[in-house]
Amino acid sequence: MLQEVDNVKITILVDNMTDMLLPSSPLVERPPMISNQKFNKPPIAEHGFSALLQISYVYKNEKLINKFLFDTGVSENGVIYNSDIFAINFRDIETIVLSHGHFDHFSGLVSVLKRINKPTKIIMHPDALLKRWIVFPNGNKAKMDTLNEKTIRDVNGIIVKESGLNYLPYEKKIMNNNAEDYEDNNSQYNNGNRRILITGEIPRITTFEKGFPLQYKEDIDESNLLIPDPLVKDDQALVMNLKNKGLVILSGCGHAGIINTIKYATKVTGIKKIFAVIGGFHLSGEGYERAISLTVNELKTIDPKYIIPCHCTGWKASNEIIKEMPQKYIQTSVGSTFVFNSFE
Repeated sequence: MLQEVDNVKITILVDNMTDMLLPSSPLVERPPMISNQKFNKPPIAEHGFSALLQISYVYKNEKLINKFLFDTGVSENGVIYNSDIFAINFRDIETIVLSHGHFDHFSGLVSVLKRINKPTKIIMHPDALLKRWIVFPNGNKAKMDTLNEKTIRDVNGIIVKESGLNYLPYEKKIMNNNAEDYEDNNSQYNNGNRRILITGEIPRITTFEKGFPLQYKEDIDESNLLIPDPLVKDDQALVMNLKNKGLVILSGCGHAGIINTIKYATKVTGIKKIFAVIGGFHLSGEGYERAISLTVNELKTIDPKYIIPCHCTGWKASNEIIKEMPQKYIQTSVGSTFVFNSFE
């Protein structure tokens, strides 16, 4: 059971665009352009994604606040650079979740762990550690950067590999840097305080969401052999149940398909009402644009209160969402904090 939260705050730390002229609103706090009669240092935009997630709720008659990091961007220090501008305290982050094992979502991980400077759990699907390639129809190919488990552990990262459903927050205890300790103690976690659902692997049920057809993986026995790996099984999302409002769904790239992601979230939670969908929908690039109209039609049927396309959604898809559902669309920008309250 996914328990309710009273407040959800999502701050975009890395994204494909920045716009310092966007005004704030009751739902979005935009970073100020001027402070103390000086222009503030502008953030950078990169083709990647990272979001700081904060939830608040009452548990055992106590108001609690938890902070988590979802992805760490495409460059080594982009997320650090932007977070310093916005005065983000990384020491407050309890757990890091990786949406999947593509470099535009994990490249800042080591820098973030160094900044946190304490043992920190990183939740990922086992396939996030695969050695992958992009192979184009014309034969061009390139090896993708991969996560290095030893490097992560050397900077106090505790890797937790989960392919199924998982929940946050974890109990307030430090685990040894050992996967077996996590497995042995897993039943002790989340029995009474399940506030964020990590979807794990998302079933593919739509006909138009094709994953990532250009992706291949190295054969573990024969390193020169590349095997088609289009599904990106490690793609996962975060889901919150905002009291009185419905689900808030945060995706990284949405390789599983944003519609598949939403439908899976409603299935496992039993909650049909969607308050907000935010993150990458992966509708940009050759081979993806044909799914734009089908995706938008499904979104109209699902009828979320708000839609906030980020990162790899693309301008064409965003413009289609604006055209078809202008009252639901909210523009993203690096540094924007989306504030969703249960009492408004």
